Amino acid sequence: MSKLSRREFVYMMAVHGSVPVFANSHTRMTNTNKLEDYYKLKPHGNVRLMHMTDSHAQLLPVYFREPSVNLGFYGNYGKPPHIVGEKLLDYYGIKGDKRLEYAYSCVNFEKHAKAMGRVGGFAQIKTVVDFLKNNFGAEKTLLLDGGDTWQGSATALYTRGKDMVGAMNKLGVDVAVGHWEFTYKAEEVLANVELLEAEFLAQNVKVKEDSMMNGVEAFDEDTGHAFKPYTIKKMGNARIAIIGQAFPYTTIANPQRFIPDWTFSINDDGMQEMVDMVREEEKPDAVIVLSHNGYDTDKKMAEIVTGIDFIMGGHTHDGVPEAYPVKNEAGTTYVCNAGSNGKFLNVLDLNIQNGKIKDFKFTLLPIFSDLIPEDKEMKKYIEDVRAPFLKELTREIATTENTLFRRGNFNGSWDQIICDALIDVKGADISLSPGFRWGTSVMPGQAITFDDLMTQTAMTYPETYARDISGKGIKDILEDVADNLFNEDPFYQQGGDMVRTGGISYRINPTAKMGNRISDITLTKNGHKLESSKNYKVAGWSTVGSKSPGEPVWETVETYLKNVKHIANLKVDTPDIVGIKGNPGIV
Repeated sequence: MSKLSRREFVYMMAVHGSVPVFANSHTRMTNTNKLEDYYKLKPHGNVRLMHMTDSHAQLLPVYFREPSVNLGFYGNYGKPPHIVGEKLLDYYGIKGDKRLEYAYSCVNFEKHAKAMGRVGGFAQIKTVVDFLKNNFGAEKTLLLDGGDTWQGSATALYTRGKDMVGAMNKLGVDVAVGHWEFTYKAEEVLANVELLEAEFLAQNVKVKEDSMMNGVEAFDEDTGHAFKPYTIKKMGNARIAIIGQAFPYTTIANPQRFIPDWTFSINDDGMQEMVDMVREEEKPDAVIVLSHNGYDTDKKMAEIVTGIDFIMGGHTHDGVPEAYPVKNEAGTTYVCNAGSNGKFLNVLDLNIQNGKIKDFKFTLLPIFSDLIPEDKEMKKYIEDVRAPFLKELTREIATTENTLFRRGNFNGSWDQIICDALIDVKGADISLSPGFRWGTSVMPGQAITFDDLMTQTAMTYPETYARDISGKGIKDILEDVADNLFNEDPFYQQGGDMVRTGGISYRINPTAKMGNRISDITLTKNGHKLESSKNYKVAGWSTVGSKSPGEPVWETVETYLKNVKHIANLKVDTPDIVGIKGNPGIV
Protein backbone atom coordinates (compact mmCIF):
# COMPACT_ATOMS: atom_id res chain seq x y z
CA MET A 1 0.00 0.00 0.00
CA SER A 2 1.25 3.48 -0.75
CA LYS A 3 2.18 5.65 2.20
CA LEU A 4 -0.07 8.63 2.80
CA SER A 5 0.86 11.68 4.82
CA ARG A 6 -0.85 12.44 8.12
CA ARG A 7 -2.44 15.44 6.44
CA GLU A 8 -4.06 13.12 3.92
CA PHE A 9 -5.32 10.84 6.67
CA VAL A 10 -7.24 13.71 8.22
CA TYR A 11 -10.56 13.91 6.45
CA MET A 12 -9.68 17.30 4.98
CA MET A 13 -8.33 15.16 2.13
CA ALA A 14 -11.92 14.37 1.20
CA VAL A 15 -12.54 17.11 -1.34
CA HIS A 16 -14.38 17.91 -4.46
CA GLY A 17 -11.79 19.64 -6.54
CA SER A 18 -9.90 21.72 -4.00
CA VAL A 19 -12.75 22.68 -1.66
CA PRO A 20 -12.61 21.19 1.87
CA VAL A 21 -15.45 18.81 2.64
CA PHE A 22 -16.49 21.05 5.56
CA ALA A 23 -16.68 24.79 5.65
CA ASN A 24 -14.25 26.35 8.12
CA SER A 25 -17.00 28.34 9.74
CA HIS A 26 -18.06 28.86 13.32
CA THR A 27 -21.53 29.99 12.35
CA ARG A 28 -24.38 27.55 12.62
CA MET A 29 -25.24 26.08 9.23
CA THR A 30 -28.63 24.70 8.31
CA ASN A 31 -29.49 21.52 6.48
CA THR A 32 -30.88 23.64 3.66
CA ASN A 33 -27.31 23.42 2.34
CA LYS A 34 -27.09 20.53 -0.08
CA LEU A 35 -25.78 17.40 1.58
CA GLU A 36 -23.17 16.93 -1.13
CA ASP A 37 -21.60 20.28 -0.22
CA TYR A 38 -20.30 18.67 2.98
CA TYR A 39 -20.39 14.88 2.75
CA LYS A 40 -19.52 13.99 -0.82
CA LEU A 41 -16.18 12.29 -0.41
CA LYS A 42 -14.12 12.11 -3.55
CA PRO A 43 -14.35 8.43 -4.58
CA HIS A 44 -11.16 6.42 -4.37
CA GLY A 45 -10.58 2.81 -5.37
CA ASN A 46 -13.19 0.10 -5.74
CA VAL A 47 -14.18 -0.96 -2.19
CA ARG A 48 -15.71 1.23 0.53
CA LEU A 49 -15.96 0.15 4.18
CA MET A 50 -18.00 2.35 6.52
CA HIS A 51 -17.54 1.73 10.23
CA MET A 52 -19.25 2.99 13.37
CA THR A 53 -18.86 1.83 16.94
CA ASP A 54 -19.86 2.42 20.57
CA SER A 55 -23.06 4.29 19.77
CA HIS A 56 -24.41 3.14 23.16
CA ALA A 57 -28.02 3.24 21.99
CA GLN A 58 -28.05 6.98 21.31
CA LEU A 59 -30.74 7.17 18.65
CA LEU A 60 -31.07 10.96 18.90
CA PRO A 61 -28.38 13.61 18.34
CA VAL A 62 -26.35 14.32 21.46
CA TYR A 63 -23.75 16.61 22.94
CA PHE A 64 -20.49 14.79 23.60
CA ARG A 65 -17.35 16.32 25.07
CA GLU A 66 -14.09 14.65 24.06
CA PRO A 67 -11.68 13.87 26.93
CA SER A 68 -9.24 16.32 28.45
CA VAL A 69 -7.40 13.40 30.08
CA ASN A 70 -6.39 10.33 28.04
CA LEU A 71 -2.96 9.42 29.32
CA GLY A 72 -0.52 7.20 27.49
CA PHE A 73 2.70 5.75 28.89
CA TYR A 74 5.50 3.44 27.85
CA GLY A 75 5.23 2.63 24.12
CA ASN A 76 2.01 4.61 23.80
CA TYR A 77 3.36 7.86 25.26
CA GLY A 78 2.51 10.75 22.96
CA LYS A 79 0.87 8.53 20.38
CA PRO A 80 -2.79 8.47 19.29
CA PRO A 81 -5.18 8.31 21.00
CA HIS A 82 -3.21 9.68 23.96
CA ILE A 83 -3.07 13.25 22.69
CA VAL A 84 -5.77 15.70 23.74
CA GLY A 85 -6.78 19.34 23.56
CA GLU A 86 -4.56 21.87 21.80
CA LYS A 87 -1.79 19.28 21.43
CA LEU A 88 -4.12 17.09 19.36
CA LEU A 89 -4.98 20.02 17.09
CA ASP A 90 -1.27 20.74 16.62
CA TYR A 91 -0.46 17.06 16.02
CA TYR A 92 -2.93 16.81 13.15
CA GLY A 93 -2.42 20.34 11.86
CA ILE A 94 -6.07 21.32 12.19
CA LYS A 95 -5.90 24.24 14.62
CA GLY A 96 -8.13 27.05 13.46
CA ASP A 97 -10.72 24.81 11.81
CA LYS A 98 -13.59 25.23 14.22
CA ARG A 99 -15.60 22.29 12.90
CA LEU A 100 -12.68 19.91 13.37
CA GLU A 101 -11.78 21.46 16.72
CA TYR A 102 -15.32 20.75 17.91
CA ALA A 103 -15.34 17.23 16.49
CA TYR A 104 -11.97 15.95 17.66
CA SER A 105 -11.14 17.81 20.86
CA CYS A 106 -12.46 19.30 24.09
CA VAL A 107 -11.10 22.76 23.13
CA ASN A 108 -13.74 25.52 23.39
CA PHE A 109 -16.38 22.83 23.79
CA GLU A 110 -19.16 24.99 25.21
CA LYS A 111 -18.59 27.74 22.64
CA HIS A 112 -18.61 25.32 19.71
CA ALA A 113 -21.58 23.36 21.05
CA LYS A 114 -23.61 26.54 21.27
CA ALA A 115 -22.72 27.47 17.70
CA MET A 116 -22.91 24.06 16.01
CA GLY A 117 -25.30 22.09 18.16
CA ARG A 118 -25.55 18.36 18.61
CA VAL A 119 -23.77 15.53 16.85
CA GLY A 120 -24.83 12.08 15.72
CA GLY A 121 -28.37 10.75 15.60
CA PHE A 122 -29.42 7.61 13.73
CA ALA A 123 -31.71 9.53 11.38
CA GLN A 124 -28.74 11.71 10.39
CA ILE A 125 -26.35 8.74 10.18
CA LYS A 126 -28.84 6.94 7.92
CA THR A 127 -28.85 9.92 5.55
CA VAL A 128 -25.05 10.00 5.38
CA VAL A 129 -24.69 6.22 5.04
CA ASP A 130 -27.16 6.08 2.17
CA PHE A 131 -25.56 9.08 0.49
CA LEU A 132 -22.05 7.64 0.70
CA LYS A 133 -23.24 4.20 -0.36
CA ASN A 134 -25.13 5.49 -3.39
CA ASN A 135 -22.32 7.86 -4.31
CA PHE A 136 -19.76 5.06 -4.36
CA GLY A 137 -21.90 2.10 -5.39
CA ALA A 138 -24.00 0.02 -3.01
CA GLU A 139 -22.60 -3.25 -4.38
CA LYS A 140 -19.08 -2.10 -3.46
CA THR A 141 -19.92 -0.81 0.05
CA LEU A 142 -20.21 -2.42 3.50
CA LEU A 143 -21.35 -0.95 6.83
CA LEU A 144 -19.65 -2.37 9.93
CA ASP A 145 -20.79 -1.96 13.55
CA GLY A 146 -18.10 -2.40 16.20
CA GLY A 147 -20.38 -3.13 19.16
CA ASP A 148 -21.67 -1.43 22.32
CA THR A 149 -24.79 -0.61 20.35
CA TRP A 150 -27.59 -2.30 22.31
CA GLN A 151 -26.89 -0.58 25.66
CA GLY A 152 -26.75 2.98 27.00
CA SER A 153 -30.29 4.36 26.97
CA ALA A 154 -33.57 3.82 28.77
CA THR A 155 -35.28 2.49 25.66
CA ALA A 156 -32.48 -0.01 25.02
CA LEU A 157 -32.80 -1.27 28.60
CA TYR A 158 -36.61 -1.42 28.47
CA THR A 159 -36.63 -3.30 25.15
CA ARG A 160 -33.60 -5.45 26.04
CA GLY A 161 -31.68 -4.05 23.09
CA LYS A 162 -34.35 -4.76 20.50
CA ASP A 163 -34.85 -1.07 19.70
CA MET A 164 -31.23 -0.94 18.55
CA VAL A 165 -31.47 -4.18 16.59
CA GLY A 166 -34.31 -2.57 14.64
CA ALA A 167 -32.28 0.61 14.16
CA MET A 168 -29.27 -1.36 12.91
CA ASN A 169 -31.48 -3.19 10.43
CA LYS A 170 -32.90 0.07 9.11
CA LEU A 171 -29.42 1.57 8.94
CA GLY A 172 -28.26 -1.33 6.80
CA VAL A 173 -25.50 -2.74 8.99
CA ASP A 174 -23.81 -5.69 7.27
CA VAL A 175 -21.45 -7.04 9.96
CA ALA A 176 -21.37 -6.54 13.76
CA VAL A 177 -19.49 -7.57 16.90
CA GLY A 178 -20.28 -7.09 20.58
CA HIS A 179 -19.40 -6.20 24.17
CA TRP A 180 -22.19 -4.59 26.21
CA GLU A 181 -24.50 -6.65 24.02
CA PHE A 182 -23.46 -9.52 26.31
CA THR A 183 -24.80 -7.81 29.44
CA TYR A 184 -28.25 -9.09 28.56
CA LYS A 185 -29.07 -12.71 29.31
CA ALA A 186 -27.70 -15.29 26.89
CA GLU A 187 -31.15 -16.16 25.56
CA GLU A 188 -31.83 -12.45 24.94
CA VAL A 189 -28.51 -12.06 23.11
CA LEU A 190 -29.28 -15.03 20.88
CA ALA A 191 -32.80 -13.78 20.20
CA ASN A 192 -31.42 -10.38 19.19
CA VAL A 193 -28.78 -11.98 16.96
CA GLU A 194 -31.58 -13.94 15.29
CA LEU A 195 -33.48 -10.69 14.61
CA LEU A 196 -30.36 -8.89 13.42
CA GLU A 197 -30.01 -8.80 9.65
CA ALA A 198 -26.25 -8.24 9.94
CA GLU A 199 -23.82 -11.11 10.52
CA PHE A 200 -22.74 -11.19 14.18
CA LEU A 201 -19.12 -12.36 14.42
CA ALA A 202 -16.76 -13.39 17.23
CA GLN A 203 -13.66 -15.54 16.78
CA ASN A 204 -12.81 -15.20 20.48
CA VAL A 205 -16.11 -16.25 22.11
CA LYS A 206 -16.49 -19.97 22.74
CA VAL A 207 -18.93 -22.31 24.44
CA LYS A 208 -17.54 -24.11 27.49
CA GLU A 209 -17.00 -27.82 26.91
CA ASP A 210 -19.16 -28.88 29.84
CA SER A 211 -21.90 -26.54 28.64
CA MET A 212 -21.86 -28.19 25.20
CA MET A 213 -22.06 -31.57 26.89
CA ASN A 214 -25.17 -30.29 28.67
CA GLY A 215 -26.82 -29.31 25.41
CA VAL A 216 -25.78 -25.66 24.96
CA GLU A 217 -25.50 -25.04 21.23
CA ALA A 218 -22.45 -23.62 19.47
CA PHE A 219 -22.11 -22.17 16.01
CA ASP A 220 -19.40 -24.77 15.37
CA GLU A 221 -19.27 -27.73 17.76
CA ASP A 222 -15.85 -28.80 16.48
CA THR A 223 -14.15 -25.48 17.22
CA GLY A 224 -16.47 -24.40 20.05
CA HIS A 225 -17.15 -21.01 18.50
CA ALA A 226 -20.36 -19.60 19.96
CA PHE A 227 -20.82 -17.34 16.93
CA LYS A 228 -19.65 -17.27 13.36
CA PRO A 229 -15.95 -16.27 13.51
CA TYR A 230 -15.54 -14.68 10.07
CA THR A 231 -17.32 -13.91 6.84
CA ILE A 232 -16.39 -13.35 3.20
CA LYS A 233 -18.08 -10.48 1.38
CA LYS A 234 -18.11 -10.14 -2.41
CA MET A 235 -17.85 -6.45 -3.29
CA GLY A 236 -17.81 -5.83 -6.99
CA ASN A 237 -14.81 -7.78 -8.24
CA ALA A 238 -13.19 -7.93 -4.79
CA ARG A 239 -13.52 -10.48 -1.98
CA ILE A 240 -13.12 -9.10 1.54
CA ALA A 241 -12.63 -11.25 4.65
CA ILE A 242 -13.95 -9.84 7.93
CA ILE A 243 -13.00 -11.50 11.24
CA GLY A 244 -14.90 -10.62 14.42
CA GLN A 245 -13.26 -9.85 17.76
CA ALA A 246 -15.57 -9.29 20.75
CA PHE A 247 -14.37 -7.51 23.89
CA PRO A 248 -11.94 -10.08 25.34
CA TYR A 249 -12.62 -9.34 29.02
CA THR A 250 -16.41 -9.26 29.01
CA THR A 251 -16.74 -11.81 31.81
CA ILE A 252 -14.23 -9.88 33.96
CA ALA A 253 -15.51 -6.35 33.38
CA ASN A 254 -19.19 -7.41 33.26
CA PRO A 255 -21.22 -10.13 35.01
CA GLN A 256 -20.53 -13.73 33.98
CA ARG A 257 -23.87 -14.66 35.57
CA PHE A 258 -25.81 -13.42 32.54
CA ILE A 259 -23.82 -15.54 30.06
CA PRO A 260 -22.55 -18.51 32.12
CA ASP A 261 -21.83 -20.82 29.17
CA TRP A 262 -19.50 -18.60 27.12
CA THR A 263 -15.80 -17.77 27.48
CA PHE A 264 -14.04 -14.66 26.19
CA SER A 265 -10.33 -14.06 25.58
CA ILE A 266 -7.82 -12.09 23.53
CA ASN A 267 -7.13 -15.34 21.64
CA ASP A 268 -4.26 -13.81 19.67
CA ASP A 269 -2.98 -17.27 18.77
CA GLY A 270 -6.44 -18.16 17.51
CA MET A 271 -6.56 -14.90 15.57
CA GLN A 272 -3.27 -15.74 13.84
CA GLU A 273 -4.56 -19.21 12.98
CA MET A 274 -7.80 -17.71 11.69
CA VAL A 275 -6.00 -15.13 9.52
CA ASP A 276 -3.66 -17.79 8.11
CA MET A 277 -6.54 -20.17 7.38
CA VAL A 278 -8.68 -17.48 5.78
CA ARG A 279 -5.82 -16.29 3.57
CA GLU A 280 -4.91 -19.82 2.50
CA GLU A 281 -8.39 -21.27 1.97
CA GLU A 282 -10.51 -18.25 1.04
CA LYS A 283 -7.83 -16.26 -0.78
CA PRO A 284 -9.40 -12.85 -0.06
CA ASP A 285 -8.12 -9.59 -1.51
CA ALA A 286 -8.11 -8.00 1.96
CA VAL A 287 -8.42 -9.13 5.58
CA ILE A 288 -10.26 -6.82 7.98
CA VAL A 289 -10.65 -7.40 11.72
CA LEU A 290 -13.79 -5.84 13.21
CA SER A 291 -12.69 -5.46 16.81
CA HIS A 292 -13.87 -4.35 20.22
CA ASN A 293 -10.47 -4.76 21.88
CA GLY A 294 -9.73 -1.09 22.57
CA TYR A 295 -7.19 1.06 20.73
CA ASP A 296 -3.95 0.13 22.51
CA THR A 297 -4.90 -3.55 22.55
CA ASP A 298 -5.61 -3.41 18.82
CA LYS A 299 -2.19 -1.85 18.27
CA LYS A 300 -0.51 -4.69 20.16
CA MET A 301 -2.53 -7.28 18.23
CA ALA A 302 -1.41 -5.58 15.02
CA GLU A 303 2.21 -5.96 16.15
CA ILE A 304 2.05 -9.69 16.87
CA VAL A 305 -0.56 -11.02 14.42
CA THR A 306 0.50 -10.85 10.79
CA GLY A 307 -1.66 -10.82 7.70
CA ILE A 308 -4.30 -8.31 8.84
CA ASP A 309 -4.69 -5.29 6.57
CA PHE A 310 -6.93 -3.12 8.78
CA ILE A 311 -8.32 -3.35 12.30
CA MET A 312 -11.57 -1.41 12.60
CA GLY A 313 -11.70 -0.99 16.36
CA GLY A 314 -13.85 0.17 19.23
CA HIS A 315 -14.34 0.03 23.02
CA THR A 316 -12.14 2.94 24.12
CA HIS A 317 -14.29 5.57 22.35
CA ASP A 318 -11.31 7.16 20.63
CA GLY A 319 -12.01 9.35 17.62
CA VAL A 320 -8.65 9.15 15.82
CA PRO A 321 -8.53 10.97 12.45
CA GLU A 322 -6.06 8.62 10.82
CA ALA A 323 -5.52 4.96 10.01
CA TYR A 324 -2.61 4.40 12.38
CA PRO A 325 0.21 2.27 10.88
CA VAL A 326 1.62 -0.55 13.03
CA LYS A 327 4.66 -2.46 11.79
CA ASN A 328 4.96 -6.21 12.24
CA GLU A 329 7.33 -8.84 10.89
CA ALA A 330 5.28 -9.31 7.71
CA GLY A 331 4.42 -5.70 6.90
CA THR A 332 2.01 -3.04 8.18
CA THR A 333 -1.44 -3.28 9.74
CA TYR A 334 -3.51 -0.10 10.06
CA VAL A 335 -5.60 0.53 13.19
CA CYS A 336 -8.74 2.67 12.98
CA ASN A 337 -11.29 3.77 15.58
CA ALA A 338 -14.60 5.58 15.13
CA GLY A 339 -15.24 7.37 18.44
CA SER A 340 -18.60 6.88 20.15
CA ASN A 341 -22.23 7.91 20.55
CA GLY A 342 -22.85 8.09 16.80
CA LYS A 343 -20.54 11.09 16.54
CA PHE A 344 -18.34 9.68 13.77
CA LEU A 345 -18.40 7.41 10.77
CA ASN A 346 -15.17 5.89 9.52
CA VAL A 347 -14.93 5.69 5.73
CA LEU A 348 -12.16 3.48 4.36
CA ASP A 349 -11.79 3.39 0.58
CA LEU A 350 -9.57 0.61 -0.78
CA ASN A 351 -8.01 0.45 -4.21
CA ILE A 352 -7.70 -3.29 -4.84
CA GLN A 353 -5.79 -4.44 -7.89
CA ASN A 354 -4.67 -7.96 -8.80
CA GLY A 355 -5.74 -9.39 -5.46
CA LYS A 356 -3.95 -6.82 -3.28
CA ILE A 357 -4.60 -3.42 -1.73
CA LYS A 358 -2.68 -1.00 -3.89
CA ASP A 359 -3.53 2.06 -1.81
CA PHE A 360 -6.34 3.51 0.31
CA LYS A 361 -7.86 6.66 1.74
CA PHE A 362 -9.24 6.93 5.25
CA THR A 363 -11.72 9.48 6.58
CA LEU A 364 -12.99 9.95 10.15
CA LEU A 365 -16.19 11.71 9.22
CA PRO A 366 -17.94 13.72 11.97
CA ILE A 367 -21.73 13.57 11.98
CA PHE A 368 -22.73 17.21 12.46
CA SER A 369 -26.46 17.04 13.03
CA ASP A 370 -27.06 20.63 11.97
CA LEU A 371 -25.76 19.89 8.46
CA ILE A 372 -27.71 16.72 7.75
CA PRO A 373 -31.41 16.27 6.94
CA GLU A 374 -33.03 13.44 8.88
CA ASP A 375 -33.97 10.26 7.08
CA LYS A 376 -37.76 10.24 7.36
CA GLU A 377 -38.16 6.49 7.79
CA MET A 378 -35.52 6.28 10.52
CA LYS A 379 -36.95 9.36 12.25
CA LYS A 380 -40.39 7.71 12.32
CA TYR A 381 -38.89 4.51 13.68
CA ILE A 382 -37.14 6.39 16.51
CA GLU A 383 -40.32 8.30 17.37
CA ASP A 384 -42.27 5.05 17.52
CA VAL A 385 -39.64 3.37 19.73
CA ARG A 386 -39.63 6.25 22.19
CA ALA A 387 -43.37 6.94 22.18
CA PRO A 388 -44.39 4.48 24.95
CA PHE A 389 -41.79 5.98 27.29
CA LEU A 390 -41.75 9.60 26.14
CA LYS A 391 -43.46 11.13 29.16
CA GLU A 392 -40.97 9.45 31.48
CA LEU A 393 -37.94 10.22 29.31
CA THR A 394 -38.67 13.94 28.99
CA ARG A 395 -39.45 14.45 32.66
CA GLU A 396 -37.21 17.23 34.05
CA ILE A 397 -35.34 16.44 37.27
CA ALA A 398 -33.00 19.40 37.87
CA THR A 399 -31.04 22.12 36.09
CA THR A 400 -27.32 22.79 35.77
CA GLU A 401 -24.90 25.67 35.35
CA ASN A 402 -22.03 23.22 34.82
CA THR A 403 -21.21 21.18 31.74
CA LEU A 404 -21.91 17.60 32.72
CA PHE A 405 -19.67 15.00 31.06
CA ARG A 406 -18.06 11.67 31.78
CA ARG A 407 -15.33 10.80 29.28
CA GLY A 408 -11.76 10.85 30.65
CA ASN A 409 -9.35 8.74 32.69
CA PHE A 410 -10.61 10.17 35.99
CA ASN A 411 -13.75 11.73 37.44
CA GLY A 412 -16.01 13.70 35.13
CA SER A 413 -18.72 16.05 36.35
CA TRP A 414 -21.50 13.50 35.70
CA ASP A 415 -19.51 10.95 37.69
CA GLN A 416 -19.18 13.43 40.52
CA ILE A 417 -22.93 13.88 40.72
CA ILE A 418 -23.35 10.10 40.92
CA CYS A 419 -20.68 9.86 43.63
CA ASP A 420 -22.17 12.75 45.60
CA ALA A 421 -25.63 11.19 45.33
CA LEU A 422 -24.40 7.85 46.67
CA ILE A 423 -22.80 9.53 49.70
CA ASP A 424 -25.79 11.77 50.37
CA VAL A 425 -28.63 9.29 49.89
CA LYS A 426 -26.85 6.25 51.37
CA GLY A 427 -25.28 8.15 54.27
CA ALA A 428 -21.81 6.94 53.31
CA ASP A 429 -18.32 8.24 54.03
CA ILE A 430 -16.97 7.29 50.60
CA SER A 431 -18.48 6.41 47.24
CA LEU A 432 -17.16 4.40 44.31
CA SER A 433 -18.57 4.49 40.79
CA PRO A 434 -17.29 2.44 37.83
CA GLY A 435 -15.09 4.12 35.23
CA PHE A 436 -17.58 3.66 32.41
CA ARG A 437 -16.79 5.51 29.18
CA TRP A 438 -20.38 5.65 27.96
CA GLY A 439 -22.59 8.65 28.67
CA THR A 440 -23.41 11.86 26.86
CA SER A 441 -22.96 15.50 27.93
CA VAL A 442 -25.42 18.08 29.26
CA MET A 443 -24.80 21.74 28.50
CA PRO A 444 -25.01 24.65 30.98
CA GLY A 445 -28.54 26.04 31.18
CA GLN A 446 -30.09 22.74 30.12
CA ALA A 447 -32.65 20.90 32.18
CA ILE A 448 -31.45 17.46 33.30
CA THR A 449 -34.09 15.00 32.14
CA PHE A 450 -34.63 11.39 33.09
CA ASP A 451 -33.42 10.56 29.58
CA ASP A 452 -30.11 12.34 30.35
CA LEU A 453 -29.75 10.48 33.63
CA MET A 454 -30.29 7.13 31.93
CA THR A 455 -27.52 7.80 29.40
CA GLN A 456 -25.21 7.58 32.43
CA THR A 457 -26.84 4.69 34.29
CA ALA A 458 -29.02 2.48 32.02
CA MET A 459 -27.69 -1.05 32.37
CA THR A 460 -28.77 -4.49 33.48
CA TYR A 461 -26.94 -4.50 36.82
CA PRO A 462 -27.59 -0.99 38.25
CA GLU A 463 -28.26 -1.99 41.85
CA THR A 464 -26.61 0.02 44.64
CA TYR A 465 -24.97 -1.06 47.88
CA ALA A 466 -23.66 0.44 51.12
CA ARG A 467 -21.22 -1.63 53.12
CA ASP A 468 -18.24 -1.35 55.44
CA ILE A 469 -14.86 -1.62 53.74
CA SER A 470 -11.48 -1.21 55.44
CA GLY A 471 -9.00 1.45 54.42
CA LYS A 472 -6.79 -1.31 53.07
CA GLY A 473 -9.70 -2.71 51.07
CA ILE A 474 -10.38 0.70 49.53
CA LYS A 475 -6.72 1.09 48.53
CA ASP A 476 -6.73 -2.42 47.06
CA ILE A 477 -9.74 -1.54 44.90
CA LEU A 478 -8.03 1.60 43.61
CA GLU A 479 -4.82 -0.32 42.92
CA ASP A 480 -6.64 -3.07 41.04
CA VAL A 481 -8.50 -0.67 38.77
CA ALA A 482 -5.37 1.43 38.19
CA ASP A 483 -3.57 -1.70 37.00
CA ASN A 484 -6.39 -2.41 34.55
CA LEU A 485 -5.98 1.07 33.13
CA PHE A 486 -2.22 1.67 33.28
CA ASN A 487 -0.66 -1.77 32.95
CA GLU A 488 2.36 -1.58 30.67
CA ASP A 489 1.00 -4.50 28.62
CA PRO A 490 -2.20 -3.51 26.76
CA PHE A 491 -3.34 -7.15 26.88
CA TYR A 492 -3.78 -6.73 30.64
CA GLN A 493 -5.87 -3.57 30.39
CA GLN A 494 -9.12 -5.28 31.23
CA GLY A 495 -11.65 -2.57 31.96
CA GLY A 496 -12.67 1.04 31.51
CA ASP A 497 -11.22 4.19 33.00
CA MET A 498 -10.27 4.75 36.65
CA VAL A 499 -12.94 4.08 39.26
CA ARG A 500 -14.67 7.34 40.15
CA THR A 501 -14.52 8.35 43.79
CA GLY A 502 -16.42 10.56 46.18
CA GLY A 503 -15.41 11.60 49.67
CA ILE A 504 -11.68 10.99 49.17
CA SER A 505 -8.67 12.42 47.40
CA TYR A 506 -5.54 10.46 46.58
CA ARG A 507 -2.24 10.49 44.73
CA ILE A 508 -1.61 8.20 41.77
CA ASN A 509 1.62 7.36 39.96
CA PRO A 510 0.45 5.57 36.77
CA THR A 511 3.93 4.23 35.94
CA ALA A 512 4.57 2.64 39.33
CA LYS A 513 4.29 -1.11 39.82
CA MET A 514 1.08 -2.87 40.84
CA GLY A 515 0.30 -2.14 44.49
CA ASN A 516 2.41 1.02 44.56
CA ARG A 517 0.45 3.41 42.35
CA ILE A 518 -1.93 4.77 45.00
CA SER A 519 -0.88 6.80 48.05
CA ASP A 520 -1.99 9.61 50.37
CA ILE A 521 -5.70 8.68 50.43
CA THR A 522 -7.43 11.43 52.39
CA LEU A 523 -11.03 12.00 53.48
CA THR A 524 -12.19 15.23 51.89
CA LYS A 525 -14.65 16.10 54.67
CA ASN A 526 -11.99 16.45 57.37
CA GLY A 527 -8.58 16.00 55.71
CA HIS A 528 -7.81 12.87 57.76
CA LYS A 529 -5.65 10.17 56.23
CA LEU A 530 -7.43 6.92 55.44
CA GLU A 531 -6.50 4.35 58.09
CA SER A 532 -5.68 0.90 56.76
CA SER A 533 -7.34 -1.04 59.60
CA LYS A 534 -10.37 1.20 60.05
CA ASN A 535 -13.71 0.45 58.40
CA TYR A 536 -15.54 3.08 56.36
CA LYS A 537 -19.07 3.08 55.02
CA VAL A 538 -18.74 2.87 51.24
CA ALA A 539 -21.60 3.25 48.77
CA GLY A 540 -21.46 2.12 45.17
CA TRP A 541 -23.26 0.34 42.36
CA SER A 542 -22.79 -2.05 39.45
CA THR A 543 -21.32 -5.10 41.18
CA VAL A 544 -20.02 -7.73 38.77
CA GLY A 545 -19.84 -10.80 41.00
CA SER A 546 -23.32 -10.88 42.48
CA LYS A 547 -26.40 -8.68 42.54
CA SER A 548 -26.33 -5.85 45.10
CA PRO A 549 -29.31 -5.40 47.42
CA GLY A 550 -30.09 -1.72 46.85
CA GLU A 551 -32.29 0.24 44.46
CA PRO A 552 -31.15 1.03 40.89
CA VAL A 553 -28.61 3.84 40.86
CA TRP A 554 -30.83 6.10 38.74
CA GLU A 555 -33.32 6.18 41.64
CA THR A 556 -30.51 7.18 44.02
CA VAL A 557 -29.31 9.96 41.73
CA GLU A 558 -32.81 11.22 41.00
CA THR A 559 -33.55 11.47 44.72
CA TYR A 560 -30.37 13.53 45.13
CA LEU A 561 -31.01 15.79 42.13
CA LYS A 562 -34.58 16.49 43.21
CA ASN A 563 -33.25 17.64 46.58
CA VAL A 564 -30.44 19.73 45.07
CA LYS A 565 -32.66 21.08 42.25
CA HIS A 566 -29.82 23.02 40.62
CA ILE A 567 -26.17 22.10 39.98
CA ALA A 568 -23.81 25.06 40.35
CA ASN A 569 -20.09 25.35 41.12
CA LEU A 570 -19.70 21.59 41.08
CA LYS A 571 -16.34 20.51 42.50
CA VAL A 572 -14.93 17.47 40.73
CA ASP A 573 -12.65 15.28 42.84
CA THR A 574 -9.55 14.58 40.79
CA PRO A 575 -6.44 12.82 42.09
CA ASP A 576 -2.98 14.28 42.29
CA ILE A 577 -1.31 12.60 39.30
CA VAL A 578 2.45 11.99 39.50
CA GLY A 579 4.76 11.84 36.48
CA ILE A 580 2.66 13.59 33.84
CA LYS A 581 4.66 16.76 33.23
CA GLY A 582 4.71 17.33 29.48
CA ASN A 583 2.43 14.37 28.77
CA PRO A 584 0.23 15.33 25.77
CA GLY A 585 -2.57 13.16 27.12
CA ILE A 586 -3.75 15.76 29.63
CA VAL A 587 -4.89 19.37 29.30
